[in-house]
Amino acid sequence: LVSVPACCSARYNLALLACFGFFLLYALRVNLSVALVDMVEPNTSLAKNTTSNVCPEHSSTINVPRNTTGQKYSWDADTQGWILGSFFYGYIITQIPGGYLASKIGGKLLLGFGIFGTSLFTLLTPLAANLGVGYLIAVRALEGLGEGVTFPAMHSMWSSWAPPLERSKLLSISYAGAQLGTVVSLPLSGLICYYMNWVYVFYIFGALGVLWWFFWMFLVSDTPETHKSISRAEREYILSSLKDQLSTQKSVPWRPMLESLPLWAIVVAHFSYNWTFYTLLTLLPTYMKEILRFDAQENGFLSALPYFGCWLCIILSGQIADYLREKQNFSTVCVRKCFTLIGMIGPAVFLVAAGFIGCNYALAVAFVTISTTLGGFCTSGYSINHLDIAPSYAGILLGITNSFATIPGMVGPVIAKNLTHNNTVGEWQMVFYIAASINLFGAIFFALFASGEVQDWAVSGYHLHRN
Repeated sequence: LVSVPACCSARYNLALLACFGFFLLYALRVNLSVALVDMVEPNTSLAKNTTSNVCPEHSSTINVPRNTTGQKYSWDADTQGWILGSFFYGYIITQIPGGYLASKIGGKLLLGFGIFGTSLFTLLTPLAANLGVGYLIAVRALEGLGEGVTFPAMHSMWSSWAPPLERSKLLSISYAGAQLGTVVSLPLSGLICYYMNWVYVFYIFGALGVLWWFFWMFLVSDTPETHKSISRAEREYILSSLKDQLSTQKSVPWRPMLESLPLWAIVVAHFSYNWTFYTLLTLLPTYMKEILRFDAQENGFLSALPYFGCWLCIILSGQIADYLREKQNFSTVCVRKCFTLIGMIGPAVFLVAAGFIGCNYALAVAFVTISTTLGGFCTSGYSINHLDIAPSYAGILLGITNSFATIPGMVGPVIAKNLTHNNTVGEWQMVFYIAASINLFGAIFFALFASGEVQDWAVSGYHLHRN
């Protein structure tokens, strides 16, 4: 098997276009949390909860004349919670159907229209907000429906595009776009709200999504066989590297799939990782503001720093993982387990540490950044493991694990909010403890039960040599 150079190859072009796609998806997902601050009348946004006076105030307010032309709405904290959470209610519904559909109609159309639909609903967001809060919640849930198919569709495409020894590299490039989308859109949405008007946050990102869709439909194809401009050498290389890994049977082996322990190892790891990730994503600004008395809104760049670290870590760890498998002959399962352990125990340790540093703001930012950055190792750990154990059904498997992993996005922040009624340091330490112990459990479970081999049920002819 002669490997085909990466530069300008069809599979790396796919990874880059996908990277832009996931960049936009996450920009479309997080822009609301920034814009919401500007959409709500100042007096209704927070029933003044008691800010703990543990830390001195050190917020540097520079008075810049800001644009205040945007429409304001009087939504209370509960309503805002519903608006922010509504996305996940749509998102969880389309995970498994997304994986199943991708295996039937192909990932290209599904991913393309998933992002196209999300962009259209983003463009409609200002109109929906004007019509009333119910419309806004509905539009966000519909955006969630659109985004729900994207990860399973992408996994499904990689099952026919990614040579096994390049999996970590290719997938980490395409999914790292998600972190980059968070990094860029948090500060950028803040600036757009500040100098223009919050409606432009939705118009600009929505329009970019539609533009991306044209490129995607024109340049990408579902399999190497159907690609217009792929070189013959590259097509041969990809197809021959995958020849023993894919199943030709049309029916999905649901029962053996759901009885498979390696699949449940991924489910538990995915759930645990997301618990910490979503708790931080939604509550970090609150912690900084209420406990450390530092306004993260003024400092969008500091809120984005942890995700920048994570993005770098995803790209680098993808390269390292494949280097270890290809050049150092580490087994796939060894690499997946080690990377998952680093990517889950590391964040747990630093998260707990962040609860114990008192008012040292710089250390708090540093610890949270290190915690999120180390999480990037998981992309080359449990996150790609679906493709190791069942390439043919990777989209469906990701749909299953991501459904479980969406639950923390719905309940994690709610539980954390309920635990921190008085905003004391002790209550927040509790939140960090819970997240860290869930992470620890997930890491150990994965290390015990994960596999790196293609499972029997995932290969064609499985029904023949059962006995």
